[in-house]
Amino acid sequence: MDVTSSKGALAYRELRRRIISGELAPGSRLSQYELADELQMSITPLREGIRQLASEDWLKMDTYRDVRVASVDAGEARELLEVRLLLEPEATRLAAGRRTGAEVSVMEKAAEQLLPVTRSWGEEAISAHRAFHRSIYVASHNHVLIRMLDGLWDKADRYRYVGLQLPAGNEPRGLDLQQHYDILRLVVEGHGEEAADLVRTHIAHSLGAAVTQTLENLPQAQPLDEVSA
Repeated sequence: MDVTSSKGALAYRELRRRIISGELAPGSRLSQYELADELQMSITPLREGIRQLASEDWLKMDTYRDVRVASVDAGEARELLEVRLLLEPEATRLAAGRRTGAEVSVMEKAAEQLLPVTRSWGEEAISAHRAFHRSIYVASHNHVLIRMLDGLWDKADRYRYVGLQLPAGNEPRGLDLQQHYDILRLVVEGHGEEAADLVRTHIAHSLGAAVTQTLENLPQAQPLDEVSA
């Protein structure tokens, strides 16, 4: 992030949070002056944040008068899933060999907060799910990999929230929940290859994967933004 003012950074963080959570719906137009009033700032720092978000493809900006939230896209969902399948199993394998006692404690506390990621649990479950996975991959001690996965999860979280509004969001995910505890056990016991294999299976059958498949199977004439509303 390279916004120059503290209020610009605030606008960036808050708009980004709202995009990820779905508060700002995919494809929706930003009411910039209303947002500036709501955030208690002038239009200038708000536009700083908007410029930065547009450079990161969170927003689409034709002019300052026409700024829209980037649409969800089946192709992007597939790419995010493919990259996660490449990166997170390796981070988990590294974590099994490098985790400290303090990091294991963080993992165990994160596991205690897990809930099934379904429409009935919503944001709380998604946040707990992310916190657990981050507690694992942070223990890889590979800072480049951690930054890449943080950014990947930011983008992918949009699709998880969208997924709660699609048919996949109603599915019971008991196996998905149990796999977290199995991953934790393998990491704690130092079984890196087995943990990586299970993470790969976990991702392939995750809500994100189900959402990707659902989006890919939508009729081409049906707007994704309409489905996610």
